[in-house]
Amino acid sequence: MLGQMLRDFLSIALELTVLFIGVSFLVSILQGLIPYEKLNRYLSGKNTYTGVSAAIIFAFITPFCSCSTIPIVVNLLHKQVRFGIVMIFLFASPVLDPIILSLMAALLGWKVAVVYTLVTSVLSIIIGLSLERLGFEKAVKRVRMTGYQEPKSRFSLSYAARETLNLMKTVYPFLLIGAGIGAVIHGAVPTEWMTTHLGGDKWWLVPIAAIIGIPLYIRLSTMIPLSQILIAKGMAFPPVMALMIASTGASLPEVALLNSIFQKRLVSAFVVAVVFMASVSGFLFYLI
Repeated sequence: MLGQMLRDFLSIALELTVLFIGVSFLVSILQGLIPYEKLNRYLSGKNTYTGVSAAIIFAFITPFCSCSTIPIVVNLLHKQVRFGIVMIFLFASPVLDPIILSLMAALLGWKVAVVYTLVTSVLSIIIGLSLERLGFEKAVKRVRMTGYQEPKSRFSLSYAARETLNLMKTVYPFLLIGAGIGAVIHGAVPTEWMTTHLGGDKWWLVPIAAIIGIPLYIRLSTMIPLSQILIAKGMAFPPVMALMIASTGASLPEVALLNSIFQKRLVSAFVVAVVFMASVSGFLFYLI
């Protein structure tokens, strides 16, 4: 069994390594072409459609985990960017990562990646604007912003190589962790048990997976290889997606950080909204 686990791990790790290096380098080159200054102007504009589009694009091109999104949120609030637009970015940024979405397309299929991107984008927009409509802007604390530097456009192969190396140091270990956990599950957990208890169309698995995902703090880069194994072993696809979105969209460290800039009612609304996003996404995958 140990030998099989090791072979599974090496196989998954090798595939992820090749994909990760290639996609990271390509994305880093493309990010050098992005006019961040114009995006900031669009985010701060009064046109709702322009601001919403800019928020989704900004979330997509900034590969952050849930915790590292917070300084960006604080900076946007200090610039007096519209509250609903900032909330859209807060929800979308952790779950929309071009590098990880590319890995998702390679491992789970491009249809999964496209549907995942559309669903999370639309739900982020709905939730962000709904929180604004409900008056949660008044629940933002006054926070002093220090030490933040905005990203700048830098198009060069050497810059792309350095960014790829940085991503290898910060993100790649989480991919290996996911590959390791997946290899253990693949070798140790019986397929029959997974299919019996976590497979099929049991609707209640989706909200349970969404709730369980919040305290786990599993990065999207870890969940991609792990989800591939869970699905292969027989776990139903919708709860896997709910677990993926909940664990990456919110975490206990992020909730602690949000507590420093938001009042408790807005923090609670954020957690409920992430569970809602994860659950709705899971149910939609049942229909798809």
